[in-house]
Amino acid sequence: MAEFALPKNSKIKGKGRTFKATSPGRIKTFKIYRYDPDSGENPRYDTFEINLDECGPMVLDALIKMKSEQDPTLTFRRSCREGICGSCSMNIAGRNGLACTTAIEDYKGDVRITPLPHMDVVKDLVPDFTHFYAQYASIEPWLKTVTPTPSGKERLQSPVDRLKLDGLYECILCACCSSSCPSYWWNSDKFLGPAILLQAYRWLADSRDEFAGERLDQLEDPFRLYRCHTIMNCANVCPKGLNPAKAIAETKKLLVERAI
Repeated sequence: MAEFALPKNSKIKGKGRTFKATSPGRIKTFKIYRYDPDSGENPRYDTFEINLDECGPMVLDALIKMKSEQDPTLTFRRSCREGICGSCSMNIAGRNGLACTTAIEDYKGDVRITPLPHMDVVKDLVPDFTHFYAQYASIEPWLKTVTPTPSGKERLQSPVDRLKLDGLYECILCACCSSSCPSYWWNSDKFLGPAILLQAYRWLADSRDEFAGERLDQLEDPFRLYRCHTIMNCANVCPKGLNPAKAIAETKKLLVERAI
């Protein structure tokens, strides 16, 4: 399963440390992946004990408590805490998700947390999104037109056409889906992956965009699009409940229709 893979360069050889809870209560144990490429040390798992009676309900609350009270060097991304920004995406107990919307009580026993699978690690739980964002920029994710904008008006679309964007525009680019995709693991240098391909279809489905032909030309490639084998890991882990595999299938359908 995609969710159980580890980050790149992740052979756990380093000796981990244990941080005890500072007070008695309902104790939950977290095993956190630690790796600093600049230190020259091997990756390791550190163990953190958290008193749930003094902690918020979400995994992100526990991570913030670890960093604030036990080890200030612990590194992770977070921002909105509302499942909107996608910053705190990570692998929690073998499944990709957002730490801010993942409840601690959903897991029994120790909870292992690692960065997103098969991505280079900047430090600890922070994956390197440089390549991921470059792929996003490559699809030109903005409205492209040739006709002039109506004077003093917006480019309008019917309610029916607007509904076609539901299930597409909500993507927060957290990369949970792409880093759960085996095809993306092995071909991420060429395959765009489910997150970017869903974003690409969002503009193909937009009735206001006038560059559908050029967009399809860019996607019609054995690797950029057709490495998708509909494994469906992407839909299973998406924290927003989206279905990138369906968007990819719709893009393939547009290419077939164009060829006919």
